[in-house]
Amino acid sequence: MSAPRQRVVMAALLLNANRVISVDRIAEYVWDGAPPPSAAATVRTYVMRLRQSLGEIASARILTRAPGYLLELAEHESDLGQFTAHRRRAAELAERGDLEGSSAELAGALALWREEPLADIPSQTLRDVEGRYLQELRLQTMELRFDAELALLRHAEVVPQLVRLVRKHPLREALVGKLMLALFRSGRQSEALDLYRRTRVLLVEQLGAEPSADLREVHRQILSAHDRPRTPGPLEQPAPAAEAAPGPAAAAARERSRPVPAQLPSVPLPLSARSGALTRLRHFLTTGAMPAGMVATAVVTGRGGVGKSALALHAAHAVRGSSVDGQLYADLGGAAQPLAARAVLPRFLADLGVPRHEIPEETSERESLYRSLTAGREVLVVLDNASSTAQVRPLIPGSGGSRLLVTSRRRLTELEGARTLQLGPLDEAGSMELLGSIVGPARIGAEPQAARAVLSACAGLPLAIRIAGIRLLERPRWSIGHFARRLTEAPRLLDELRAGDLDVRPCLDADHAGLRRGAPTGVDPAEVFTALGAVGASSVSGSRVAVMCGCSEEQAEEALDALLEANLLGAPVGGRYQLDALLRAYAHERAQADAGRRHDHPFMRAG
Repeated sequence: MSAPRQRVVMAALLLNANRVISVDRIAEYVWDGAPPPSAAATVRTYVMRLRQSLGEIASARILTRAPGYLLELAEHESDLGQFTAHRRRAAELAERGDLEGSSAELAGALALWREEPLADIPSQTLRDVEGRYLQELRLQTMELRFDAELALLRHAEVVPQLVRLVRKHPLREALVGKLMLALFRSGRQSEALDLYRRTRVLLVEQLGAEPSADLREVHRQILSAHDRPRTPGPLEQPAPAAEAAPGPAAAAARERSRPVPAQLPSVPLPLSARSGALTRLRHFLTTGAMPAGMVATAVVTGRGGVGKSALALHAAHAVRGSSVDGQLYADLGGAAQPLAARAVLPRFLADLGVPRHEIPEETSERESLYRSLTAGREVLVVLDNASSTAQVRPLIPGSGGSRLLVTSRRRLTELEGARTLQLGPLDEAGSMELLGSIVGPARIGAEPQAARAVLSACAGLPLAIRIAGIRLLERPRWSIGHFARRLTEAPRLLDELRAGDLDVRPCLDADHAGLRRGAPTGVDPAEVFTALGAVGASSVSGSRVAVMCGCSEEQAEEALDALLEANLLGAPVGGRYQLDALLRAYAHERAQADAGRRHDHPFMRAG
């Protein structure tokens, strides 16, 4: 039974090559949306067996990365990687005006396709999620090639292919518009107009919607062209479409006066240590291909103070050029002070041009209006510090070109089609780069060992490193060694990591407050965390927690997984979950506070 499930695990890793895929997501695929309570442990077993079957060299490609695994794979080593490379080269050639070369690259990409993707993988959920994504990617690539062929005036050649595809996808308006254009240029104007009429009837009957602005614009231009022009006009030779090129109606709409919000806050200089994560996030936002009716969504997740907001805003600023209809931004307040969507929607609607007195009172009407205003537009919506999927859902823009970027301490796995980027602590080089950017490289170079001791206490957390740098900058007479001793010898490390309004402890408090509690018959993860603080543990295994708490190993693993999910434990290494210096200090504080409460309780004092 395990072999087919290991194939599902392998397929999930391959389809998410060079990206972390969570254990929860893998479990959803393996058990078709109904994983058992022991799913996380079983998935780890499947990955272990997979590594064993692949051999030493290949198995080294499967890396453990919280909250799951990452498969390292070069672009040329898979059909999907080669397909992506062809698409990228096609876009580059189109940008340089080489439509012939661009079309050839797209043809090369499409030649890699065989039959239905994932047909032999025993997971309907995997086929529904990843298979739909691949099919949509293929359709979009075909549309790009049709655009290139039409720009090269090869309209007659593409008509048969477009006819077949439109029969298969009669409600895909982009394909209908291209077929209308090809028919018109081939001297078949009446067929093009009849196709529009039939498509409009289908849209109204099945979706209750009129054709899109782009399709209506193609129809209008065909009606206005009484004779085929002798020289190429807008219908005769359209501008080549890039990956996300707007249609004629969208371009005309932008020329009309309307608000274009630009709400992105400024950010500090980016760190080279985050360049890889920034590249992946930009890729999510610029090349995400989603099925019709869905919005390309990226979620940056990680513990408090790890730099989620900074990374997301760097990526948002980097892709501003592709969000030509504006950028909306809202800080949703996190778990401590969550800001409801009903409080954000009026501002978003006003920023999109709705007069304040015309904003509906009913929340459902506000949501509908918001989706209508963003549908078919290219808006980037950034929702910072979200605490739940329910908080995000009403703020998802309408489909048709917009992008959604969310930061959250939770993984928000319920967001359909979302790509998740798990952001971890900085490594030593990245930590040193950040500290040096604050206090200066000369000061670091004078005391490199002491600087490493400071960074060890900060555990790679950018917020902690910034606070340490600020404290050193404000105290030029302090040596780094003196500050390192304050951090390592202080009875309360977290008290030292506070500067102005910057403080590490509230981030940890928020993570602890959002901790998912155990089942009534299970073990409370908060109690496990307190117990770890009482013994000063720097790492712990499930078997050790089972002994400490008098529970089964399965219950212990569930509690440890809850702590991992809440960012109160590091990912397991060799079967042992890790507590860095900050987590150890915080767990110790929780244990002391808990002991104090028990001591102060009247019944405890009476005994």
